[in-house]
Amino acid sequence: MINFEYIETSKDKFREQFLNAKPFPHIGVDGFCDENKLVELYQSIPEIETPSADYVFAKNKFEKSKFWQMGGLFKELYDDLTSPRFQDWIRYVTNEDVFIDAEFYGGGIHQGKAGSFLDMHADFNYHPLKETWFRNLNLLLYINKDWEKAYGGELKLEHSETGEKTKVDIPFNRLTIMLCRGYTLHGYDPINFPEGKYRTSIAAYAYTLHEHQMESARTTVWKVEKNNPIKYLISKIWVPAVKIKSKFSKSKTAKH
Repeated sequence: MINFEYIETSKDKFREQFLNAKPFPHIGVDGFCDENKLVELYQSIPEIETPSADYVFAKNKFEKSKFWQMGGLFKELYDDLTSPRFQDWIRYVTNEDVFIDAEFYGGGIHQGKAGSFLDMHADFNYHPLKETWFRNLNLLLYINKDWEKAYGGELKLEHSETGEKTKVDIPFNRLTIMLCRGYTLHGYDPINFPEGKYRTSIAAYAYTLHEHQMESARTTVWKVEKNNPIKYLISKIWVPAVKIKSKFSKSKTAKH
């Protein structure tokens, strides 16, 4: 499924692009998968019915973590993404000692439906179910057939400490890789896709194994402007509220 010969031949170019990107390391790799197979996979994606756990900070966003259970090309893509060959490539390109979460906790197929948006945020740093798995990279394979800029939904990136920003287009068959840290804010504005089409991606997360936690574990941190006072207030109490909830129950995201 993955065009291994292509991405391996170009790995030095991709490494340079990733490491030197602003506002923080990221890259978009076009032609990542076999085009014909990815078109077939795209045509086989069902409408996802499980809503995202992002609640007030996202709209019409749906997820299916265990996408490989649908078999066929979904399983082939899963096998490639979790293969030692791909993990060797991602380690070289990013210069990070990582492995792909084979359970795709919080990942898998993401579908943004009518008017979908995702507020700017920095992701959790340690896996909620694996206390020494440090979340190092986000990988997003975009499957937006015939995408046009007028549809919106570009991946917005912002460095929370420097304020530097950029946007990454989300065309069909582009793998975007981005560093995941407390300052790597990302999200997307409300979309305007044609009726019956969705902002679609398959998300994978790469972790680094630590002997012990190198920093305090935290949940997702949301950045909300003060011109939305209710959501702004919720964003400020979100982290302590999730911490309290976690003492009594584990996240159910992995069951999606």
